[in-house]
Amino acid sequence: MEIIRFADIHPEPWRNGGGVTREIASHPKAASAQDGAWDWRLSIADVSKAGDFSNFPAMERVLTIIDGDLMLLTVDGTEHPLEKYRPFRFSGEAPSSATLPTGDIRDLNIIARADKFKGFASIVELSKKRPHPVFEGQFAVLLEGKASVVPGAAAEETPDDGAEPAAVVEEPVDLSRYDTVVGSDVRSPEISGRGFVAVISIDHV
Repeated sequence: MEIIRFADIHPEPWRNGGGVTREIASHPKAASAQDGAWDWRLSIADVSKAGDFSNFPAMERVLTIIDGDLMLLTVDGTEHPLEKYRPFRFSGEAPSSATLPTGDIRDLNIIARADKFKGFASIVELSKKRPHPVFEGQFAVLLEGKASVVPGAAAEETPDDGAEPAAVVEEPVDLSRYDTVVGSDVRSPEISGRGFVAVISIDHV
């Protein structure tokens, strides 16, 4: 079970000085976050002042405000009011800029090469009674609340002597705000608690 701890991610300042970005994951992993060699990237950005967005030719973006109230995003001359927990999709190569009428914000970003991958974001409310699985190709980012994660059930194997397999009890691992659980198709992690997670899917086109 893989957990990406937000506290361990090094912040990278924007070239225009308007904020910082923390890269959660990218593909391929060997690609530099600075030269855009990746085909997709998932990151969290702190936006502290108004300004232009970086241009990402042939890319598509999905932006979700996860802290703060409002961003006014102008894409190709059209203004879009973006509110908390409402994902917004737009072209990465379109001229884009933002203003912050209610102050600093933090956002979750998916940037994907449009002819290869498509990113999706959905906000899910957690439950203590009904664990939320995280499947292969997904990332679950804890946005707020208190939550823990355990590996999903393993495939049952009958011992050679025909006895019933011993039950394995996994201890839950606590998550901190903005920690990311990486999905798996072997033992899909299951998140329980109270709060909200952003479930990110990166699909092949």
